Parts: sequence; structure tokens; C-alpha cells
Amino acid sequence: MRPLDPRLVRRIGPARRYIIVTAGLGFATAVLILLQALLLARLLAPVLAPAPLDGDGLGWWGRLVPESTRTLETGLAWLACVVALRVLLAWLQERLAHRAGVAVISQLREAVVAHVATLGPRWAASGRGTDVATLVTRGLDDLLPYFVRYLPQLALSATVTPVMIVVVLGLDWLSAVIVVTTLPLVPVFMVLVGLLTRERSERHLAAMQRLGTRTLDLIEGLPTLRALGRERGPAARVRALGEAQAKATMGSLRIAFLSGMVLELLTTLAVAIVAVTMGFRLIGGGIGIETALAVLVLAPEAYLPLRNVGFHFHASADGLAAADSAFGLLEDPSAAAARRGLGAAPELRGATLEVEGLAVATPDGRRLAPGSLSFQAEPGRITALRGPNGDGKSTALLAVAGLLAPDEGRVAVDGRTVLSADAAVEESSWLAQVAWVPQRPDLGPEGRTLSLGQRQRRALERAFTSGRPLVLLDEPTAHLDRASRAQILARLRALTAAGATVVVATHEAEVLEEADAVVDVTAVLA
Repeated sequence: MRPLDPRLVRRIGPARRYIIVTAGLGFATAVLILLQALLLARLLAPVLAPAPLDGDGLGWWGRLVPESTRTLETGLAWLACVVALRVLLAWLQERLAHRAGVAVISQLREAVVAHVATLGPRWAASGRGTDVATLVTRGLDDLLPYFVRYLPQLALSATVTPVMIVVVLGLDWLSAVIVVTTLPLVPVFMVLVGLLTRERSERHLAAMQRLGTRTLDLIEGLPTLRALGRERGPAARVRALGEAQAKATMGSLRIAFLSGMVLELLTTLAVAIVAVTMGFRLIGGGIGIETALAVLVLAPEAYLPLRNVGFHFHASADGLAAADSAFGLLEDPSAAAARRGLGAAPELRGATLEVEGLAVATPDGRRLAPGSLSFQAEPGRITALRGPNGDGKSTALLAVAGLLAPDEGRVAVDGRTVLSADAAVEESSWLAQVAWVPQRPDLGPEGRTLSLGQRQRRALERAFTSGRPLVLLDEPTAHLDRASRAQILARLRALTAAGATVVVATHEAEVLEEADAVVDVTAVLA
């Protein structure tokens, strides 16, 4: 995790604009803090001085605040204006921070979801889909404190702290030496605490993803579990995962509070050193009361932004860990390469679908499944793909649907290439003519209460009534009873009678007997 992740600035426009505005507001805040400190010194010096003041104890910096502000009426009026301006800047900072944070998180979510969509169903079936769902929902929400709290303090540490050191140096060089000497201790302790924070944040994100994965799997399979009377079986496991996430969350909070306490103690001791030395010098007459008051007010302001940077960085570490995971996903080399455009897809209705030498490498790259698959699917006919599990029947349907780029071969319509390894027609125009039903259809929230067979029947009904000329079905009768299978086969015949082209991947003997053409799918070594 980096203090300022350049990937956020490079990829996300609102972050870039917000950082520039934050830097400007930070400089304005530094000026106001300086004026406030000098005004307090002007107001308090006449009250605390043992004798009437003779001369300006603020030196050159006294030109910013006239000596007339030593009077209560003038000084309070100036101080009220400065405080009001600081409140206005703080409000503006919060408002811009929330807007920028929400915009950045929204764009990052969209980028992750769009990128995952390009990886295709095969990647989603690998089991990482639920991790992504947790990441783009709760995970990235933790990034908001990074923008609302951390980045403003980072800007203040780059503006307020140097200004305060320069002003203290102009007022009293010895105090400036103490501040400059002790100031590096703050980032040192920030790093030490940050090393522990990073590990805690990674464990928290992992626990949250495990809980999300388990919960989503449970919701998906709940109808089946209820049918089998096992709906209470996973309760203990979900409870254990919830407790693990609660412990990880409390661990992150403990680290955040610990870092705040450590940095607070360190800065308090550093300011105490300045105050003690200042007190001895006041007794000895080595420094004036007005100068001492200005230094005592300015010294904590030099430490405060850097201390807050450490505290808010550790508090936003969970969001940074989630952002790091998101960028790691966006930089995943397994993303499909862009294919050359072939224009709009040709009209499929009444045309012959041709698959020539189609081959797709398995994820491990050891086999081609399918390997060199060729067949023709004609309108008004059912073409069945037959073969052992793992030899590429489902993969072939994904490639024909345009959801997976083949490594070899092509898909053509009446001799015109529409899909190949390096070229493809316009996706929307092709998918608008294709109805695809996978083995385990996902109907979204409406399907959470349905069993697998019910979801399959509903998805098949949608495909049958879609009116699309090409229908791709993956094991359409695998989870149905005998009566439902007969109904599905009758609907397939009705589809072909209406002129649709039907391609089915199946093991079922009834479907193979009903098919007009059966194609054997085999895998070969790569």
C-alpha cells in the first residue's frame, strides 16, 4: 500500500482534480493557521506579560497581524474572521472529498465489473466471481475514508508543516531545531505501525471475501437445501465465518486506535520538549512572552498534519487493500485481447451456421477442448454435440455464442466469418440473434428462491419465446423429470418448425434420438 497510489490518480479523473484542489485548499489553510496563531499571541501576550510590552515580539511575521490586534475588540474581530474562514474551508474540503470519493469508487466499480465481463463465463466459473462481488460492494466502500480524511491531511502535511517550520525558525531558531529533529520520528513510527496494519488489512479483506463467498453460495443453493431438509446445516460454518470477520474487523480497529495513540503520545512529548525549554528561557529572560506564545501555538500545528496522515492512513488501510485488489484484477493478464472488428453481424434467420476447425485451449494450456471441431447447423434442424465431460461441449457453445474467443478455427454464417481468434463481428448485433441457456442459469434475485430445475425451466422458456434464430442449449434436460423432458423436446421441435437453428450439448439419450444431426466433440493434446 502506497501513501498516494498513482494508479488512482492515473486511472480515475475525479481523484486527479480533487488532489489539485486539495493542495490549493491546504495552502490556504496553512495561511489561516498562521494568522490564527499570531492573533492568539497578540491577544494573550498583554494579559500574561508581567510588564507592559515594549516592541513587537513577532518580528517580521508581525507585519501580517498589526499590533492593534492586541486590543480585545480588534483582536477578537480578526480571530472570528479567521476561524470562520477555516470552518468554510473545512466544509468545502469535506464536501469535495465526499463527492470525489463517491465518484472514484463508482468508476472503479464500473471498471472492475466491465473488466470481469471481458474475461468471460469460464473465468466467472473459476470461483472468483463471489470474491469480485464482495470487492466491488463492501470492499471498495472502505476506500471513502482515504479520500475524505487521508488525502486532505496529506495535502496539509505538504503545506502546513513546512510553513509552520519556516515561521517558527523566524521566531526562535532553537525551537525550530527541536521541531525539525523530532519530526522525522512521526513517519518512522507510521511505518512501524503500517507494517502490522498491512497484514491486518489483507486478512480482513480475505475474511470478508470468504464470508461473502460462503453466503452467496448458500443463498444460491438454499432452495435445494430446503428441499433436502438441510437448510440449517451450514449455519455453524456461516457463524464461524462471521465471527472470523468480526475478529478481523476489531483487529483493524485496534490497530487504527493504537496508531493514533502512539502518534499522539509522540507528538505530545515533542511539543512538551519545546514548551519546557521555552519555559526555562522565559524565566531567564532569553525570549519574550509574545514570541513564546506564538511558538507554543505553532509547534503543535507543525506535527498535527503528519500525525493525522499516519492515523487516517491506518484507518483507511482496508480501503487501500481493496483498491490494490481491484487494480490487481484490472491488470490481470488473462483478459481477452481485443479482436479486429468485422462490422455488423449478418442475418442468422434462414442462414446456415458453420463451425470450422474450432479449438479452445483449457485454462492450464495442456489440451484443446474442443479440438478441431467442425459441423454445420442448418435452420429447422436440431444439432446435438456429444462427448465425454471435459472435452469441450460447453466451451464450444460459449465460442459460438461469442462469449469466448477460440484459439483456432472460426464460426461463419453462409461462408462469411463472424467469429475467430483475432476477429469478431459487432457483439451486440450478434448476441441480439442468439439465445443461450447454460447448465446452471442465473436468473438474478428472482431465481434465489427457485430450485435448479425450476430455474432451468424458466430460462428455457425465455429462450423458446425470445424469437431469436439461433438457440444454444447446454444440457437442457439434465435437471428435469421425465415429463418435463418430454415437454422440452416438444418445444424444441416447435422451434425448429418455426425455422430456428438449435444446437444442443447433451448426454441424454432422448435428446440425441430427437436430434437431426449428432456431432462428436473430442479434446486433443495442445
